[in-house]
Amino acid sequence: MSAADLVQVLTSQAQTVATAESLTAGLLAATIADVPGASAVLRGGLVVYATDLKASLAGVDESVLEEYGPVSSATAAQMALGAQIRCGADWGVSLTGVAGPTPQAGHPVGEVWLGLAGPHGSVATSNLDLPPEFSRKQIRGESVARAISGLLNSIRGH
Repeated sequence: MSAADLVQVLTSQAQTVATAESLTAGLLAATIADVPGASAVLRGGLVVYATDLKASLAGVDESVLEEYGPVSSATAAQMALGAQIRCGADWGVSLTGVAGPTPQAGHPVGEVWLGLAGPHGSVATSNLDLPPEFSRKQIRGESVARAISGLLNSIRGH
């Protein structure tokens, strides 16, 4: 499943997407934007690399950040909702995690959380659990690929 597939499906359903990205720092939005016709479906994206921006830009509740930290299911869920709401999109997608090369605040390299916020208030998260031997670039790239695949599956109802 590719970004082109995503743009095609969103276009055919007249739906839009927005992103909130931490470890990928805009790579997901840029990957979607690489596809001709993306302007019809990509509303925008939030790069919230710093923890405080997860709260101020993406709307993650500070109590969630304090209790669960920036790398967590709860944070990914709120980031996805924040992107969806702030950008006025049908779908919000978030990625937060540890790209390495070293663990961060007790989280291993490869722990990446994907958040998906869909129409009618549905929110889902998943731990991508990427191999720690992956390079930083591989972790970021695989996170984007799995976010696109996960969003396509959600849109299609799988």
